[in-house]
Amino acid sequence: SIYEMFGNECCLSTGEVIKIIGFKINKLVASVCENNEVSRFSAKVELPLNFPGLYKVVADKTPYVSIEEITRKVSIGPTRFGHPCFYSPEDIKLANLTIKHGEPITFSSVEEVNGTMAVNCGVVRNNQSHSFTLPLSQEGKFYECEDDQIYTLKEIAEWKIPKCRNRIVKLFNTLHTWDSSNPLPENFDGCLILTPVYEVQAVMKFRKDIVHILSDLDIEVKDITDCYDISSFLQPLSLEDVFERTSKEFPMVAEILEGPSGSQKPYNLLHTGKEIVIYKKYQATRVLASEIRSDSPKRHFLIPMSYKGKFKRRPREFPTAYDLELARSEKEQLHVVATKAFDSPHKELFSVSVGDQFLVQQCQTSEVLYEGRKKVIDVLACEQILSDTYKKVLLAMYMEGGFVEVIHDKKQYQLSEICKEFRLPFNVKVSVRDLSVEEDVLAAVPGLQFEEEITDSYLLISSTSSTVESWEIPVYRLNMSVHLLSRDIQTVVPPATKTTVEEISEEQYYMMRRYENQTLHPPPRPPKNPT
Repeated sequence: SIYEMFGNECCLSTGEVIKIIGFKINKLVASVCENNEVSRFSAKVELPLNFPGLYKVVADKTPYVSIEEITRKVSIGPTRFGHPCFYSPEDIKLANLTIKHGEPITFSSVEEVNGTMAVNCGVVRNNQSHSFTLPLSQEGKFYECEDDQIYTLKEIAEWKIPKCRNRIVKLFNTLHTWDSSNPLPENFDGCLILTPVYEVQAVMKFRKDIVHILSDLDIEVKDITDCYDISSFLQPLSLEDVFERTSKEFPMVAEILEGPSGSQKPYNLLHTGKEIVIYKKYQATRVLASEIRSDSPKRHFLIPMSYKGKFKRRPREFPTAYDLELARSEKEQLHVVATKAFDSPHKELFSVSVGDQFLVQQCQTSEVLYEGRKKVIDVLACEQILSDTYKKVLLAMYMEGGFVEVIHDKKQYQLSEICKEFRLPFNVKVSVRDLSVEEDVLAAVPGLQFEEEITDSYLLISSTSSTVESWEIPVYRLNMSVHLLSRDIQTVVPPATKTTVEEISEEQYYMMRRYENQTLHPPPRPPKNPT
C-alpha cells in the first residue's frame, strides 16, 4: 500500500513491522449545535487544530460508570490541562474521608498504590486541599464538572476530547476578523459539536522519522507485540517527555526526529536529523510584554531577564481612580492628567474636569450622605495641582474617568531594574537596543507594556557539531520530537547561553494571561437603595 501524507510518500509493504507509539487527533469535524444536538440546517466543516479562536468546554452530560473508564478515556497528565474534575451524585465513603455528593473531585495522576492501580485525587474545602486515592475498580456515576477555563482547539484536541466521545464547545473569542475563507457562519457565537478525526503515529524499522497514518487508511494489520523484540525500534520523545526525566539523567545527546517550524533562531537550526546536547532542565523567568497600539492585532513577546537593551518610561493610562491606587508606589508620587470628566453624586467628593492634574496620595475612607443616610466608602486622597498652589481633594474610588500619567523620569532602565523598582503593568519603549543580538525585535516596536512576570519550563541545548553557544528552548510551546543516543558527552559544562526574545502568537498570549491572578475590580458604586 502506498499513500501520501503531508507531501511525503510512504510505502507500507506486506510484512512491514510497525510500532504504534500513539494516537493523535489530526483534525476536527464541526457541526453547529442546538440543544446539545446537531442542527438540522448545519453543514459539517473541517477545522484544522490551528484554527484561530478560544473556546469554552461544555460539560458532558453522559456519566462515566467507573474510575477505570475515566482513566481509559480522559487525558490525565502532569500539566494543568491534565487535571480534569468530576463529581458523584452519591456520597463516596473512604477510610478517613467522605466525598460529598456534587463535590468537585480533581484527578491529578494515575499510579500503583500498594499493588493496586489508583488515581490521585483532591478536593478543596474552606481553601484547604484534601488528597486521597480512588482505585480504578471504584464504580458509580461520575459526571464532568463545569469548566470555566478557555482553550484553543489544539488544547481541546490534546486534552479535552475523551476517547470514543464527541465534545461540545462554545466560541469565546474569535481572535481574528471574519472573512469568506472562514468555514463558520459570520458573527457566529454559538456552540459546536466537535468530532475528532484521528491519525496513528508510528515508527518503522528502517526509518528515523515518525510516520503519520490516517485512521481511515484501508490496510489490514496483525498485533505481534507479544512475539517481537520492540526494543529494536526508536523511542521518540516529546520535549515534555524529556523534561519529565530526572535531573540526574542530564546531560544527554539526542537526534531530532521532527523539528519545529519557524525561521527565528534557534528554531531554524533544529531540523530533522540534527544531533543536539540537552544539558539540563529548569524554570526561567520571562516578562510578558505587549505592543502598545490602539488597533489590533498587537504583537506579544516573552523577554528574558538577560535582555541587554535599555528602556525609557512611557505614560500609563488608568481607566478608574482604583487603578491609580494600584499603581501608586512609595518610590515616587504619581502625577496624572484627567482625560475624561466625571460628576460626583456626592458633594463631599470632587467632580473631575478634563485637564485637571492630580498628585495621588493614598486610599482612605470618607463619610458621604446618600439618600438621607450617612455611608462610609473608600476614596482616593489626591492633591489637585492649580496654577500656584495645591488643593486637597477626594476622588470616588469607583469613578469611571480616565487618567494619563505625566512622566518626569528621564532615566534609562535595565529590565531587571524595572521589575525590581516598579509595579507591573508598566509602559516603556526601547531607548538602547540589545547589541548582543543580530536583530533586536523590540527596538522596532514604538511602545511596550510589561504586563507580568511569568515562570516557564526550558531545556538548555547546543549542537553537537558546534558547541560555541547554547540555547534555551521552551518545553510547552515547541512542537518537536527527539530520540536519545547512547553516546558519551565531551563536555558537561554548557557553552555561553544565548537567550532570545520570543514572539508568541495571540493564542499563546491568551493562554498565559488566563492563568494570571484575577485583577481586583473597583468597588461598586453605592446602591440606589441603602442597605
